[in-house]
Amino acid sequence: MRVGPHAVCCNTAMNACNKGLQWHVCLDLLRVMTWATTKPDEVSYNSAIGACSKSGQWQLALRFLMEMVGEKLLPDVISFSSAISACEQGGQWHFALSLLTSMCASRVPPNDISINVALSACNWYIALSLLGRMPVVRVLPNQRTYNVAISSCEKGGQWQLAIQLLGGMPALRLDPIAMSYNAAMSACEKGGQWQLALSLLGNMPQVSISPTEVSYGAAISACEKSGEWQLALHLLDMLPYFSLAPNVIICSAAISACEKGGEWQLAMHLLRNMPGTTVMPNVICYNAAVSACSKGGQWALALHLLFGMPECKLSPTQVSYSAAISACEKGLQWQLAFSLLSSMPQMQILPNEVSFGAAISAAEKGRQWQVALALLSAMPEMQVLPPVMCFNAAMLACINCGRWQNMFGILAEMLRLGVDPSQFSCAPLLTECEQRALLGSEGSIAERLLTILGTPGAKAYEKEAHSNRLQ
Repeated sequence: MRVGPHAVCCNTAMNACNKGLQWHVCLDLLRVMTWATTKPDEVSYNSAIGACSKSGQWQLALRFLMEMVGEKLLPDVISFSSAISACEQGGQWHFALSLLTSMCASRVPPNDISINVALSACNWYIALSLLGRMPVVRVLPNQRTYNVAISSCEKGGQWQLAIQLLGGMPALRLDPIAMSYNAAMSACEKGGQWQLALSLLGNMPQVSISPTEVSYGAAISACEKSGEWQLALHLLDMLPYFSLAPNVIICSAAISACEKGGEWQLAMHLLRNMPGTTVMPNVICYNAAVSACSKGGQWALALHLLFGMPECKLSPTQVSYSAAISACEKGLQWQLAFSLLSSMPQMQILPNEVSFGAAISAAEKGRQWQVALALLSAMPEMQVLPPVMCFNAAMLACINCGRWQNMFGILAEMLRLGVDPSQFSCAPLLTECEQRALLGSEGSIAERLLTILGTPGAKAYEKEAHSNRLQ
């Protein structure tokens, strides 16, 4: 006779594995119990589902929940809450919501934990709907409920609702915490409400809440996105007064603020001082600094940063190369811009419309019309649809080199690719005709342009051109 492991022993071992994040071992123990004489019970399955939840194995969590029903075991609030949490970790909000509904159908009253986890899984609209229905199921929202709801509004770009939820907490005798304010400030940051974000930061000490690094990170990011670089640096200087140290998120936001403000020297100063604060720069920090140098006309420094990234064990990204190419374009270094663009595939980085656009503009400024047209032609081959700005730059390159005839081919290619010409797409050619005093052919050229473009203003232009010819 085979003697199986005792259920209590197995459940204890599974619970230990669950707490130790050893979900593989936990599930192995459950399988051992299924073929041994000891039959898994509700505690066994709850431990297994909990292990799946912590490891993001939402499919396995749902399978074990179904197995419980098949084994004629009744899932309880712990079973459902763990399964909902697993779905939330896996981004499966529809399954999480379905499980919450199944709880009521199974006569398992949801508690604040199950509802809070479901709130985390859903978008802001559904989250607020669940929050409103909590009194119906006789569950009172708690501090975490409101924190999750505010965070949902933040992710959904609903800064007004986030502020409303934060302001409504005291009426329910719920004290906001730093997490509550941080989520609301982050919502304001994404909504471009930097003044409101700073107001929330200033209110925190007044309600006996100490700001955290996350608080200052959200406020600095809000200033960065609104171009308030002076305020961003002021907040950065305030950190030591609250015994806070800058982290990589705060530093990258401050550097980006300087970049948007055209302060490339300050951006470089912040980047170079980061190792002294025991914070190592990441790719975002370098990208912001390269972009700052680009806007400041410092193409050589931008390339120095780009080529120095591997020494810091950082891999340049599409953004890194695009910013460096733009720096070369502004510095009239079309050869370097072309070289950088050509080297991107070798670095396993695919150029995008920004990379190509900067390179074509560099060729235009360098009066390299052949290079501009070659780059424009290469974009569809690399599965990149040229935007109108790339076509316009190529047209300008042709005009600058007296190749106005090539304009018609560029315009035709625009229409073939389904790119709508802008008002600047034809103006250079018409201006060239006027400057060259091509009076005899200007009317026919204008008509050809309008025929190619098929613009709504064609008839109006024809009428004006005909009137001018009569005069």
